[in-house]
Amino acid sequence: MRWRTIQARYCFLLVPCVLTALEAVPIDVDKTKVHNVEPVESARIEPPDTGLYYDEYLKQVIEVLETDPHFREKLQKADIEEIRSGRLSQELDLVSHKVRTRLDELKRQEVGRLRMLIKAKLDALQDTGMNHHLLLKQFEHLNHQNPDTFESKDLDMLIKAATADLEQYDRTRHEEFKKYEMMKEHERREYLKTLSEEKRKEEEAKFAEMKRKHEDHPKVNHPGSKDQLKEVWEETDGLDPNDFDPKTFFKLHDVNNDGFLDEQELEALFTKELDKVYNPQNAEDDMIEMEEERLRMREHVMNEIDNNKDRLVTLEEFLRATEKKEFLEPDSWETLDQQQLFTEEELKEYESIIAIQENELKKKADELQKQKEELQRQHDHLEAQKQEYQQAVQQLEQKKFQQGIAPSGPAGELKFEPPVLDNQDTVKKPE
Repeated sequence: MRWRTIQARYCFLLVPCVLTALEAVPIDVDKTKVHNVEPVESARIEPPDTGLYYDEYLKQVIEVLETDPHFREKLQKADIEEIRSGRLSQELDLVSHKVRTRLDELKRQEVGRLRMLIKAKLDALQDTGMNHHLLLKQFEHLNHQNPDTFESKDLDMLIKAATADLEQYDRTRHEEFKKYEMMKEHERREYLKTLSEEKRKEEEAKFAEMKRKHEDHPKVNHPGSKDQLKEVWEETDGLDPNDFDPKTFFKLHDVNNDGFLDEQELEALFTKELDKVYNPQNAEDDMIEMEEERLRMREHVMNEIDNNKDRLVTLEEFLRATEKKEFLEPDSWETLDQQQLFTEEELKEYESIIAIQENELKKKADELQKQKEELQRQHDHLEAQKQEYQQAVQQLEQKKFQQGIAPSGPAGELKFEPPVLDNQDTVKKPE
C-alpha cells in the first residue's frame, strides 16, 4: 500500500493537500520541443489512506475547511513555517458559521468514536474503574478538554500530530526493512543447519549464484541527476535527448498539474532505474527490497532538492537543483546489493531477541497445553460422574419394577397414569 503521497499532499497537514486542488502555476512549455503531449487537466486526487488511526477524521476536516473561501485563500498564501508554528490555525476564527458548525459536529463524532474504542478496550480488559476523560489524553490530535466544539487549538493539534506521525513513517519503515533482511538471513542459516554437509554445500552454491545474478545488472544512474532524468525523457516520454529541457520535464511529470512534484510523482521517475535491478519474474530479485530502494532514492532526491523541507518540489527548487555540479557530475549510486545492510553483531542481537520471543511463546503454549489437559481431565471426570448417575438411576428403576412400583421420571413423576377404581372395585380404562 502506497500512501506516502499523504506526507506531501496533506501533511503539514491541510496545506499541501489543499494546494493540490488549486490552479497550477503556469509553466511555459516549448511546443517546438515537445510533440504529441496530451495536456493534463487539473484534477482533485483523492488522498490515499494514511494509516493513521484518525485518518477519516483528518480527511473530513480537510474537506470541510476547503469549502471556506477565506481559509482557502489564507492557506494558499501561507508558508510552511506559518503552518508548523500554528499561526495558520488562528485563521479558523474567521471561517463561516456553517463551516464551524460542521467542524463541531465532526469533532463530537470523533470524540464519541474514541470513547467507544476506550470502552471496548476496557471491557476486553474487564477494567471498569478507569476514568474515560483521562484516557482521552492519550489522543493528541484533538483537544479532549473541549469535546463539543472545534477550536483553533484542535486544528493546531491535528496538524502537529499528523506531521509527527507521518514523519516517523519512513524511519519506522527503514527499521522494519532491516529486520526483514536479518530475518531472511537468520532463516537461511537455520535451514542450512538442518542439512547434511553435501546438501548444505549445494544450497550455499545456489545462494551464491542467485546473488551473482541479482548483482549482474546495468549501471543505475544517480537519482535526480541529468543522466537519470534524460533517460526518462528519452525512454519514457519518447522525446529527443538532445532537446532535454528541465522546465518542460517538470511540467510533463507534474501529473496532476498542481505546480509541485510530490513524493509519488518523484518515485515514478525512478521506475526505469529500478527495472534495471529488479524483475518480479526472477527468483533472485526481492520486490520488498525494490520498494526500499525506491524509498531511498526518493529520500535522497528530496534531501538534495527540497530546500524548505515541505516534502514538495517547486519548479524553482527543481531548476535550481539542475544548476548544481551534482546534477551534471553525480557520484555513482550504490544499490542495496552493494551495501552492508547489517553487521554480524546486529544479527546476533536480533537473533537473541527472537530466541527470547520464541521462549515466551513456548511458555505460553505450554501453559495453554496444561490448561487444555486440565479442562480435558475435568470433562472426563464429569462424564464419569454422569455415567455413574445414569447407572444408579437405571438400577433404581429396575428395583422399583421388581417391587411392582411404577417407574418414575427424573423428577419423581409417574411415567403412566394408574388405573382408576369405581365403587364396585372394577377397573375403568382411561379414556
